[in-house]
Amino acid sequence: MEKRIAILATDGFEESELTSPKEAIEKAGFTADVVSIKSGSIKSWDVDNWGKDITVDKLVSEVSAKDYNALVLPGGVINPDNLRTNEDALVFIRDFFKQSKIVAAICHGPQSLINAEVVEGRTMTSYPSIKKDLENAGALWVDKEVVVDEGFVTSRTPDDLPAFNDKLIEEIKEGKHDYQHA
Repeated sequence: MEKRIAILATDGFEESELTSPKEAIEKAGFTADVVSIKSGSIKSWDVDNWGKDITVDKLVSEVSAKDYNALVLPGGVINPDNLRTNEDALVFIRDFFKQSKIVAAICHGPQSLINAEVVEGRTMTSYPSIKKDLENAGALWVDKEVVVDEGFVTSRTPDDLPAFNDKLIEEIKEGKHDYQHA
């Protein structure tokens, strides 16, 4: 069975946090769609300046979590800040949890999860500057390279991408987690 993975992002995503997981997904033989709140292309942030444009495959308003096996949320400071105020993006994120599907977020990516109200009671990590935000939303924050909580994968920074990608692919291969909850 073909597995499709949605990578939800908009302008200001950290370039490596989208391109590296996308490459790992495709290398594993899965299909990756870049899903966004805007059509055409989105502009990356590359460490300390604007990076390359990435083509958007689908608009979030035109897809459903049922179309995908997993969701990846790259970080960057601007990207999650825009996603977390977009109702279509929040519904899309929530539906992955409701359907017990794999969700992976890195760096600042978990900020969108706070507004989607899906982190309470979950063990996770993130970029250190949003630790308190996640704790205030009810998450148990730990400082580890990669954390997996019932099909929910999180990592801290681009330095953690090798471990993040490995766990993401492992979880996709395992499939749906019936015990994952929203």
